[in-house]
Amino acid sequence: MTPAEITTADLAAAMANGPVRLFDVREPDEFVAGRVPGAVPVPLQTVPDNIDMFRGDGPAYVICRSGGRSAAACEFLAANGVDVVNIAGGTAVWASEGRDLEIGDSAE
Repeated sequence: MTPAEITTADLAAAMANGPVRLFDVREPDEFVAGRVPGAVPVPLQTVPDNIDMFRGDGPAYVICRSGGRSAAACEFLAANGVDVVNIAGGTAVWASEGRDLEIGDSAE
C-alpha cells in the first residue's frame, strides 16, 4: 500500500484547522537552517529507532527537503502499521510559496 501524499498547500490548510503531528526527517543542520513551524526533528536514519514517536491520534505528517526522504520514511512507517502522510515537494516548496519558516535550534 502506498502512503498518502499531500501538497504543502494541503499541509498549510490542515495546520490552519488545528495542530498536526509533523515530523521532519532531514539532517540536523538542515532542520536548524529552516523548517515548517512546529515540525519535530527525526533524522531519516533514526526513524526505525523512533517509530513509536510517529504513532498517535490522527496521521503523522512527514516532510523533508523535497519529498524523497520523507517518502522513504513513510513507506517504512506504513509497512509498520503507522498512519502517515508524505508532504510532496517538502520544505523547499513550502519556502518557495512564501510560507513562514522557523530557524535555529528547536530547543531554544
